[in-house]
Amino acid sequence: MTVSLADLTDRMLAAARRAGAEAADAVAVDGTSVSIDVREGRLEQAERAEGVDIGLRVLIGRRQAVVSSSDARDATIETMAERAVAMAREAPEDPHAGLADPSQLARDTDSSRLELDDPAPEPDPAALEEDARRAEAAARGVEGVTQVQGASAGYGHRRIHLAATNGFSGGYERSDRAISCVAVSGSGTGMERDYDGDSRIFQSELRSAEEIGRTAGERAAARQNPRRPRTGKYPVLFDERISSSLIGHLLAAANGGAIARGSSWLLGRDGSQVLPKGLSVIEEPHRPRASGSRLFDGEGLPTAERALIDDGVLTGWVLDLATARKLGLESTGNAARGTSAPPSPAVTNVRLTEGSATRADLIAQMGTGLLVTSMIGSTINPNTGDYSRGASGFWVEKGEIVHPVNECTIAGNLREMLMTLLPANDARQHLSRVVPSLLVDGMTLAGD
Repeated sequence: MTVSLADLTDRMLAAARRAGAEAADAVAVDGTSVSIDVREGRLEQAERAEGVDIGLRVLIGRRQAVVSSSDARDATIETMAERAVAMAREAPEDPHAGLADPSQLARDTDSSRLELDDPAPEPDPAALEEDARRAEAAARGVEGVTQVQGASAGYGHRRIHLAATNGFSGGYERSDRAISCVAVSGSGTGMERDYDGDSRIFQSELRSAEEIGRTAGERAAARQNPRRPRTGKYPVLFDERISSSLIGHLLAAANGGAIARGSSWLLGRDGSQVLPKGLSVIEEPHRPRASGSRLFDGEGLPTAERALIDDGVLTGWVLDLATARKLGLESTGNAARGTSAPPSPAVTNVRLTEGSATRADLIAQMGTGLLVTSMIGSTINPNTGDYSRGASGFWVEKGEIVHPVNECTIAGNLREMLMTLLPANDARQHLSRVVPSLLVDGMTLAGD
């Protein structure tokens, strides 16, 4: 029998009141996930997980506490509420803690127009296993591939409901379907690995297992016989697979939590140019069939499309209620929360302005430099924006790819790097972060 999550959150709020809470909010999540792994043509692992998680935040004055559990029985909920209230009474005062005013709450909570839940039935485990087998077989069929490290297929479905004593109550459902494959070329110390995968809300939009396996195999085969690049300053083209990490660093620096702590290289740059003119970063919380979409945030406030970066200019911060109060501002409707922690600021879907050039055009334009297709490790100084990461990819000479590259480090400063961005036109439109390949001028490469 399906559990009513709205009923669960109401029971938690009622228990909180009985325990002595002055205000409270509650979140309930239930879900199903199925994962099938195949290796060497045989089933390697099959997992299915089902469960309910509940979380309760109580407030007494400006003191708050959060408790969570995976047990939704009435006795457990009563115990949770009593413990949460006892913890809140001992917690230090937080002058910025508190629920939203009822006038701030979202009125539209019907998420059906966002198309976050595929009505198609849950796939049979045998169908998932067949997808994984087909992906593995396609990868093995690529010349140069010596083994397939693994192929996987999975399905997930979640329901989420949030309610609070200020009158808010709303929920939604999400589904996802995925296939991935990791292929290896070469042998011994000359082994190289690469991957491909796809994840969609609607199963009908998922790329074929054969395409995913073949692409993983081709990528692994292309990495054979890599060399280290020459040390120096060169243009670096971040492939579309990893380019969103650059925008991720920008979004992290614009997070209200980092600003309130004073630990952001964007501190004091509100209203300043942080990207080249012509480039904008638009938050799109209502984009249909995108994994980050939502009509209301983790505190029940309505979400809305806005330009985080407008024509290269930083327009403001990503805020929930608490960080907004700390900064003397208004929430931007960006609260996110799980069951075991209070809300914190987070973006939904974002889109960076695309360019008119293809990735091939940017390779030709860069002359001599590095096309980065994967990165490992990370040293990012949040206060200064200093950037250093291990990278691999392909060396470009005279506008053409000449050989694969590994064991190098790329370094720069995010303030300077982001001001030189030149975008391609190859972003995948279904992703939560729609970011194309990005060319960055004058980065330092450490190789031979």
